[in-house]
Formats: sequence, structure tokens, C-alpha cells
Amino acid sequence: MSGATTFRMKSYIQPFERVLAMRELNALVGGNVSPVAGSEDIWVAPATYANAARQRLAYWEAIGGTLTDQVRREATALVARNGMSLAEAPSLSQERIERKIPRSRCLRYGPHGIHEYRGKFFPQLVKALINVADVHDGVVLDPMCGSGTTPVEAICAGNRAVGLDMNPLSVFVSRVKCHSLRLSSVEIVEGYEALQFRITKEDGRLSAAKRSAADQAYLADWFSADVLNELDSISGAIEQLSNRAVSELFKVSLSNIIRRVSYQKEEDLRVRREPKQVSAPEVRAIFLEEALRSAKMVAADAARGITGEIGQAEIFNGDARSFVTDEIVGEKAVDLVITSPPYATALPYLDTDRLSLSYLGLLTRPEHRKRDVDMIGNREITDRLRRQQWERYLEEGRHLPQQVRALIDKIECENANGAVGFRRRNLGALLATYFFDMRSVLLEIQRALKPGSQAFLVVGNNRTKTPAGEVEIRTSELLLTIAASLGFADCERIEMEMPHSRDIFRENRTPSEHILSMRRQ
Repeated sequence: MSGATTFRMKSYIQPFERVLAMRELNALVGGNVSPVAGSEDIWVAPATYANAARQRLAYWEAIGGTLTDQVRREATALVARNGMSLAEAPSLSQERIERKIPRSRCLRYGPHGIHEYRGKFFPQLVKALINVADVHDGVVLDPMCGSGTTPVEAICAGNRAVGLDMNPLSVFVSRVKCHSLRLSSVEIVEGYEALQFRITKEDGRLSAAKRSAADQAYLADWFSADVLNELDSISGAIEQLSNRAVSELFKVSLSNIIRRVSYQKEEDLRVRREPKQVSAPEVRAIFLEEALRSAKMVAADAARGITGEIGQAEIFNGDARSFVTDEIVGEKAVDLVITSPPYATALPYLDTDRLSLSYLGLLTRPEHRKRDVDMIGNREITDRLRRQQWERYLEEGRHLPQQVRALIDKIECENANGAVGFRRRNLGALLATYFFDMRSVLLEIQRALKPGSQAFLVVGNNRTKTPAGEVEIRTSELLLTIAASLGFADCERIEMEMPHSRDIFRENRTPSEHILSMRRQ
């Protein structure tokens, strides 16, 4: 190929990522690509695409012998974790970054690693899907944005990002991650040093506690008095920082240690008590360590230098079932949707974040129950609500495809004819409501997308047991069937072979996950 250059794929990626790697490269070069004999990782394409490829590609290591921006971003996380002091970040050299080329998957770099979040998906996956859809300088929507992976990657690619979520902690963390991309390493270093001084040196630190009696009483049940007082003092020091974006970055760090210093069993998705003895000095040390870790990650990423212009992000408290109806997003306004919906009755979403929501004042205790009931995928239900949901299914089930109804009817019948507990007795009604909700989400996505534009949903399957045996809930397959019934075209399902997770919620992962691809006609 005349005027060609080499494109070297990351050697350690999963099989499904290799599929996406080829799709993103073909989208960039218009299919004008050929393999190098004897190698699965090296391909040849016109050299005219080299600069764009270095900036944009997610699953490629080097173009013409020069590292991609993605690899350099991942390398900053290794530099930050391995010997870099925070003070070194503003003068971090490109040579030092490039000496830390990742040899295995690196998912937590820059703002992506600043807060634990159950069910988060991979930033490289989002970046690759943006490339596959060939969307740049467009509007990228995530109507269930979680911890903000899609908005962050969308604005890094120069797009306008719109995200919404019903969990106020998700909204807060997503906004902070997006805002942190505009911070300089100097601002981060100065902010941390000022915060450290206030926490460790000053007397009479201010308390930021301004909460209702109900929230105070609730928190007093989950923290010792000394721990809660220390958290309030740290929060007061954070509030005194003059740079609001830096202050919010460290507020996220505070949220990320809440479970660790409470009586909450840390790795459990539910709020379950586990006796712990944590002193005020230990809280201070744990927070400063976490704040330093986050500061180093974001500062090292900032020192790398931004290639291209960062887009704008708007993150809203909103419902994925009605965001067009509520005029958060206009009809036919969106170029691409990338989202990871809640799985069917798989996670107690607000329960997981309840302590942070209460402590940060994002959702008061009296509001928790109502918001829990409203969440898609919620599995908390009363007998009265279960009866109402089942009556709705009997009246409106015809709107769901036959395959969906068959699963719901099977589970309901097998549980009704056996001795089962309260939770399993509710499952038929909960699944019916979940699929009704996801049908509404898909209808809103369809209304928001421009004609011909794509949507990608990353979703997992799970299982349940009935008296007749184990039943697989093939959520991904059933959602794709619903999408096809609504008129989406080019419906495709890509299985994701997942490596073992190392996050604190790893024991709660679903058996399998898929990427669902569909296009508005």
C-alpha cells in the first residue's frame, strides 16, 4: 500500500475488544486496511490517517511507531501509582509517561478512578463505540450515566455530552469528573496542599455539618461520634478551598471513604452492619491518602496535555423513561447514545450509596424510600405494589414481545406453585415492571436520536431459582427483541468476555454481559 503506515493493536485485550478495535479502525480509514503477514496485532492503512488515529483510537497501542494518546493516558495512572510525588505532576515529562506503557488492561486513569461505583463500564469501550459510530463534534447522550464514564469520554473526543441519572450521587460524581478535566495540575497540587494544611495543622477547623435531625440521627447509627465529627471537620476544610472544582474533587474523595469508616460492611451492596473500630486520626489519614491518590491520578492526566478541544457536558437529575417528554433532551437532537442500563432486579442501587447520599446532603432520609421505588430495576416492593404491578402486566402485557412474556409467565407460574420466600414471590411482577420501564427507555432513545443514528447499550444477564430449577434471565436478548419490535434497525448483540473484576463489588457481577447495537431508522 503506497503511503501507508502501521497500526499496532494492544496485545492483551479481550476477543470482543479486538472486534471493536477493527471496527473503530475501519470506521476511521474507510475500510482501507490490510493485515501484516504473520501478525494478528499489526495492520497497515494509509498514512494520511495517522494523526487522527493517534488521537482517537481506543484499542491501539502505536501508529507508525508513535504511542497513541489512549496508551499515554493509561500510562499516567501507572506513573501516578508508582513513585510520582504530587509536587512532580506539573513538570511530569512525556518521556517519563512513555516509559510506563501498560502491559495489561488499565481502566482507572485520570478521573475514571476517583470513586468506586458498582456496575461501571470501561472507558476504552465507550471511546471505541464513539469511534465505531464515527461521531465527533456531535451530541452524545447517556440517559443512565452512573459514574460518568460516557460523558467524560464523549467530551474528551470533542463532543457535547448529556447525561442524566436518578441517583443524585451519580449526578454529582459525573459532574465532578467532567469538571476535573479542565483543571491544571498546578491547581490540583495547590488545592491538595492547602487542604492538607487545614486538616493537619490548623486549630479550630470548621464543621460543615448542616443537616436535618432525621439525617443526623441516621448517620449517628452508622458512624461513631468521633468519626462523624472528624468527617465534618474534613468537610469544613474542603468547603474553605477557593477553587470550587478542586473542592468538589476532594468531596468525591470524602464520599469514597464513607463506607470504609462507617459500620457498613464495605463490599456488601446492601447497607449491612459490621462492627469496626476507627479513630478520628485514622479517618484523617484514610481521607488524606484517598485525596492524594485521586489528586495524583487527575494531575498526572492533566500534565499529559490535552490533544484537541474538550467538549461541554451537561449532567441532570432525570428519568431515562421521560427525558424527551420532560424536555431535558429534544427530539431528533442526539447523534449517539451509549449507556449501561440497570440489570433486571440485580442491584439495590440507592442502598449501595445511601450513606454518601445522606452525608453529602444529596438525598434526605425521608426521600430515600420514594426514590428507591422509582428506580428502574428496583427489587424492593410491598405486597400492595406487587399486586398493582401484576395487574398492569395482565392488562398491558400485550405490548411486550412474546419471548419476554414467556419468561415472566414461566417464573410467575413456577414460583406460584411452590414454597418460595417473599423476594422470589415478587419476581414475576418485578420483571414485568423492569421490561415495561426499559421499553419506555428505548422509546425515549428512539425519539431523541437523529434518523440513522446509533445507540449502544451495555447490559448483563442474570439468573434466578424457582422450585422447578434455575432460570436464566437473558436480559440482553430480550431487550434487543423489544428494540426490534419498536422499529430499531440493525439490531446486533456482541458478547463481552469479562476478565475477573478487582473492584469492591466483584462478588456481585452478573454471569455475562453484552453490547447491544441498534440504529434509529
